Amino acid sequence: MPTEPPALTYDESSAPFFEAAARGELLLQHCAVCEKFMWPVKYRCIHCFAPDVAWRVASGLARLHSITVVHQTYPGFEDPYVVATVETREGVRFNTGLVGVDVESTPIGAELVVDFDLTGQPFPIPRFRRVA
Repeated sequence: MPTEPPALTYDESSAPFFEAAARGELLLQHCAVCEKFMWPVKYRCIHCFAPDVAWRVASGLARLHSITVVHQTYPGFEDPYVVATVETREGVRFNTGLVGVDVESTPIGAELVVDFDLTGQPFPIPRFRRVA
């Protein structure tokens, strides 16, 4: 099975995201003015530029938007790994890893659910698996 892609960055602005991930929750930023969710972390809404942005628990459900297997090697990632772009039910797209059986053949549009790697990392990493 392919190894994981490089880890996300944990800093002061992303801390709520990773703290929720440690509890098994997917948090996304949400704008109180236009009611849209967003990623990556910003201090203002990426849709309407309002400063009223707060963290909200997301559904944890998504659809596969795109997938690629990276074969380029570099230190620590000598084996191929999968990078997927998912679109959450809340309309947010982000890059992540896929886990489960035969991830390379997961079809575009497949229904996914968030899965957190709570072991072996300095902080939890959200990944997605196919809904059975």
